[in-house]
Amino acid sequence: MVDNRYATALVIACVLSILATVYLSVAVGTPHWYQYSSPTVRGEANVSELRSLYEEFIMDGEFDEKTYSDTLFRLNGTVGLWWRCVLVPANALWYKEPDVKLVPECRSFTPSQQLTPKYKEPGNHNSGEDMLRTYLWRCQFLLPLVSLGLVLLAGLTGFCACLCRSLTPTLGIGLLHLLAGLCTLATVCCYLAGMDLLHRVSMLPDKVDGSLGWSLYLALISSPLHMMAAALLVWAARSHSQNYYRMTAYRVA
Repeated sequence: MVDNRYATALVIACVLSILATVYLSVAVGTPHWYQYSSPTVRGEANVSELRSLYEEFIMDGEFDEKTYSDTLFRLNGTVGLWWRCVLVPANALWYKEPDVKLVPECRSFTPSQQLTPKYKEPGNHNSGEDMLRTYLWRCQFLLPLVSLGLVLLAGLTGFCACLCRSLTPTLGIGLLHLLAGLCTLATVCCYLAGMDLLHRVSMLPDKVDGSLGWSLYLALISSPLHMMAAALLVWAARSHSQNYYRMTAYRVA
């Protein structure tokens, strides 16, 4: 029989785990990790330049970091772990109407694009590979998948433990949640470091501002939620184990 304190801790841990997993899943699947704010376009020359950037953005040709980065800078872009989006006019007139309606146009990063090396000078393949940026980018899309996999494994283990009416695996489930929280936190750190290094080698145009998006904050929130769930699970496992040994020793005595 499980003490009410342990049962309450397990229920709260389950709720925290579900919330954290939902937050992380939404963060991974949305492009609002980082967003750019671009000034209003004026002049026919600027319109033609932006149209050219947009056409290169939607083409499925050779993947080039400088091309899509410049497009994000100039067209109010947002970029996440798996998606990149820009805001373009809903009609074909391209900024020739006042108060034109803008709609998002998104493209996903393919697995091969995720593994594409980053260069010291974006767009210049002769400048040499930037190992730090390359591995930061790869970690930022692999680590959340590892985190979700750990939570899935923890959930399956917990389901089996419920069927067997045993608290024995609770400690292991707590450790899995702790690792998941650390992976999520590492994802956010890798992303922020990667964006900072990108802005050092690709300077933002004048009057273009960058800011963190709500997707990144969701991921940042999910990390402590996983860790809180891990703390409750570990506490319940340790306390139940100590209480069980005391009861056993009392009966033997």
